[in-house]
Amino acid sequence: QVQLVESGGGLVQTGGSLKLSCAASGLAFDMFAMGWFRQAPGQEREFVARLSSSGGTAEYADSLKGRSTISRDNAKNTLYLQMNSLIPEDTAVYYCAASRSWTKIGTQYHYWGQGTQVTVSS
Repeated sequence: QVQLVESGGGLVQTGGSLKLSCAASGLAFDMFAMGWFRQAPGQEREFVARLSSSGGTAEYADSLKGRSTISRDNAKNTLYLQMNSLIPEDTAVYYCAASRSWTKIGTQYHYWGQGTQVTVSS
């Protein structure tokens, strides 16, 4: 049974930082590209960042480019998202997901976590 479990969300003030983690089990983690997505209330889910299976290639959405770093530790089956200079518009539930493809399209991700809430206060 595949499980992706996010953690590290919380309440932070504008300008603050958070590091999200996604612990994976039940899959060959190092064979999957991984992504982070987010969904704010009343809005559609949006792509945040993705990372190749080896960790050698990353891509970011414009909204977080320069303020976030996606990384992974394949030995620990864990994906990370370091977010800095957070603003209220970053408030959302953040999800990690696993895909056999190199894609930014959410529907092409095979496995999803339950999400972790990030709230940025002004």
